[in-house]
Amino acid sequence: MAGTYAGALEARRVDVDPDRFEAEAVGDVVNDDGVLVITRITVTYRIALPEEHHDTARRVLGFHARACPVARSLEGGIEIETQLDLTTA
Repeated sequence: MAGTYAGALEARRVDVDPDRFEAEAVGDVVNDDGVLVITRITVTYRIALPEEHHDTARRVLGFHARACPVARSLEGGIEIETQLDLTTA
C-alpha cells in the first residue's frame, strides 16, 4: 500500500523522498474459536512534504487503496483503514 500511495503522489508530480516517508501497519487480531483472525489493518503514512503538496497528499489518501493490489485482495475480508501523519519539509 505504501508503494501505491507514493506512486500516486509521484503521478501528481509530488516528489517522495524515501528518507522522509515511512509506513506503519498495525493489525487488530481477535480469537475466534481458538483461531487468531485479523479483523482490521490500520496503515499510518508518515511523510514530510512542502506545504504546497499537503492538500494533494490528503486527497490521494482518500482513494489510493482502490488502486492497490494488496488492499483490493483483502477487501471484504479485512477492514483497512489509512491515516496520514503529514509534516512540512
